[in-house]
Amino acid sequence: MARTLSDIFKGFSKLTRRERLAALEETGTLESRDIEFLDKGGLKDHSLGEKFIENVIGYFQVPLGVATNFRIDGKDYAIPMAVEETSIVAAASKTAKWIREIGEITTEVVGADIIGQIQCALVKDYAAFEKALLSQKNYLIEISNREVAFGLVRRGGGVTDITVRRVPRGDGQDMAVVHVMMNPCDAMGANIINQVCEFLKEPIEQFTGEKVTMCILSNLVDTKVTRAVVVLNDIEADLAQKIEEASLFAQQDPYRAATNNKGVLNGIDPILIATGNDWRAVEAGIHAYAARDGQYRSITKWKRDGNKLVGVFQAPLVVGTVGGVTTLHPTAALCMKMLGVESANELSRVMAAVGLVQNLGALKALTTVGIIEGHMKLHIKNLTLGAGAEEREIPIVVKKLEEILAIRKRISLSNAIEVLRELRASDKQISQ
Repeated sequence: MARTLSDIFKGFSKLTRRERLAALEETGTLESRDIEFLDKGGLKDHSLGEKFIENVIGYFQVPLGVATNFRIDGKDYAIPMAVEETSIVAAASKTAKWIREIGEITTEVVGADIIGQIQCALVKDYAAFEKALLSQKNYLIEISNREVAFGLVRRGGGVTDITVRRVPRGDGQDMAVVHVMMNPCDAMGANIINQVCEFLKEPIEQFTGEKVTMCILSNLVDTKVTRAVVVLNDIEADLAQKIEEASLFAQQDPYRAATNNKGVLNGIDPILIATGNDWRAVEAGIHAYAARDGQYRSITKWKRDGNKLVGVFQAPLVVGTVGGVTTLHPTAALCMKMLGVESANELSRVMAAVGLVQNLGALKALTTVGIIEGHMKLHIKNLTLGAGAEEREIPIVVKKLEEILAIRKRISLSNAIEVLRELRASDKQISQ
């Protein structure tokens, strides 16, 4: 009988690369052709690169890892993470295991619409503009869906609403900004919402008598937010209090909030990259949402509830599972298969969960052993390689650096270079 993801999670990090691939194949997460593709080094087709961007000279690859132990909404996931930073995959997997043992992760997506903006930079009479536009709202929605978004309409989406906002220019006059709301279904929706806005430019000018300046989507999608909740049961009271206080720090202080949110994105960005989604757009939306009340704040909150610790992530996380690089890039397609998500909303929920779990792992480390012991211990191999150690020298240098870290509580590339120099000097004396 084939093993499940839950079966292979235990000890996964101790397996060789070949054993990890075999385990994923046994669960049906990967197929033999996927493993063959990865063994060949991934995408090598430069003609495909020419279709993605301009002036192509090659591909820049980052390591692709798998975060384990994730059970989200009762379903087990192998999480593909494309990332260069040490400890992210390990921390996510370790924290997910902790939650799996004493808690749970639940998620939801609230809302469905993305936002397109049409700017009229200087309107003569805002009230007249608003009245004229809204009197034609139903017609504008109808023609948008009929002429541009008809494919989305067939899948249950399309343009759903049109609103208008008065935005002061700062010079005593107003600009008018039309918001076009659209349900993109399983697409990220950037191209289609931009097309709808451009299509509406002429009729809006005709009905209002004002000039449209520009049309573009918004990455601040507060009309569609993803929410993840982690509940830890019977957690040690002292640890729960420390994590709650660390969370309050990030909620109240923008300097800490920036680093806190970067840590959350340590969990989200690698999945965005692995699945071919636009991580710049998602990051922009999350950072803007974090500052929506005028101060930049944490997008996660942790609070005690009796003997429980409850964490919440809430922010826009607009992603796609169809179209663009997600479909065309073979590694992204492989990662989508590995995840086994059935919709863009499910992908968004998984990312939110991983981001919140990453945050919990960071806060636990920061309030107990500190950032150095956890992160730097895993970073030692990078320092060893950076110093120029050869394969046979690596385990010896790593062991010595671990000893230095344990004693001094700090370590640097200079230490690695010095250890390697001493090792080679010793080897030279022995050979003589």
